[in-house]
Amino acid sequence: MSIPRILRRTVLAAAAGALCLPAMADLADIKAAGKIRIGIDLSAPFYGYVDDKVQPAGSDVDAAKLLAQDLGVQLEIVNTTNSARIPNLLSNKADLIISSLSITPERQKAVDFSIPYGAIQAAVGAPKSLAIKGIDDLAGKTVAVTRGGPQDKILTERAPQAKVVRFDDEAASITAAASGQTDIVAITPPIIAAIAKRAPAREFEVKFVLQSYQLGVAMRKNQPELMNWVNGWIKTNLHNGKLGDIHLKHAGVPIPKDIIDGAN
Repeated sequence: MSIPRILRRTVLAAAAGALCLPAMADLADIKAAGKIRIGIDLSAPFYGYVDDKVQPAGSDVDAAKLLAQDLGVQLEIVNTTNSARIPNLLSNKADLIISSLSITPERQKAVDFSIPYGAIQAAVGAPKSLAIKGIDDLAGKTVAVTRGGPQDKILTERAPQAKVVRFDDEAASITAAASGQTDIVAITPPIIAAIAKRAPAREFEVKFVLQSYQLGVAMRKNQPELMNWVNGWIKTNLHNGKLGDIHLKHAGVPIPKDIIDGAN
């Protein structure tokens, strides 16, 4: 099923069930409750994962902690899969999504996005021995993707001759590549590095970048007070360097300059 069709069904299902849901929290409700629920995929290194102390970690986790601290409320992390990020938001299981969620026109039909707070690249990774230089080289080859992610959409549209195998979360995609179940994976560069670290004998590397996307904090539509606060928080923490420090700590590279310059 295509991503646009999935999103349309998600929106319709959420609308149909709206009468059965509790009131959806805006900024004042979140402050009154003293808690903010933020959806994060904890199977997506470096963005979200469970560390060796069995605690949530990653750039999305650190950003969520900073947001809750600055808002003056407790953080409740709602663990979600890649494909369930928007459905969890629309069904009121979370107040915000901070989960390497790229801003796309199709997603903007279902949810509202903050101004960009970072960027994510969609890339193709494979063993060093495999000769792949561009998207045309994927024809006839099996490529693992995370269901519902930007790489899924790109390959569906631009590489129709590729044999796309979809996994429900980043952890399953990593396992498939590291174990040799698939030789090619379309995912983010930090996760390709994680595959190389898990299975060094496979010599996984980034072959080429498919596309770069801006990341946003997602929220339900028509929440102006929450939107204004989140946008102000992003501007403050881009300019004071705190979001940049989080990104550099986990990704090893700075936030792109155009993201910071655009936060005026």
